[in-house]
Amino acid sequence: MTDSPLDKTAADNSGATDSKINADVLQNITVTLSVEVGRAMIKIRDLMRLTQGSVVELDHIAGEPLDLLVNKTVVAQGEVVLVNDRYGIRLTRVVPASERMKNL
Repeated sequence: MTDSPLDKTAADNSGATDSKINADVLQNITVTLSVEVGRAMIKIRDLMRLTQGSVVELDHIAGEPLDLLVNKTVVAQGEVVLVNDRYGIRLTRVVPASERMKNL
C-alpha cells in the first residue's frame, strides 16, 4: 500500500504541531526550586534530642555559596540577598548543562 500525498501532508503538519505543542507544554511544567544552605547526617537518637535552641552543624563553611536546586539537582550557586523584605539568591555561578547531565 502506498501513501497518498494527502496522507504525507497530514503527517508533516502533525509533526510540526507536535513540536509546537511540546515546547509549550515544557515551558508550562512546574518544577521545585530550592536553596540549600548545607546538610548534616545525624543519628536518630540525636535527632530526637533536638529542642528549640539546638544547633545542628552543617557541612558547608560560613561564606560558601548556597546551592540552588531544581528538582533536587544543583543548577547554580549564589549568595543570599534581601529583596523587599524577602530573601532571594543572587546567582554567582551557573552549573553548565554538560556537568548537570553527568550528575543525573
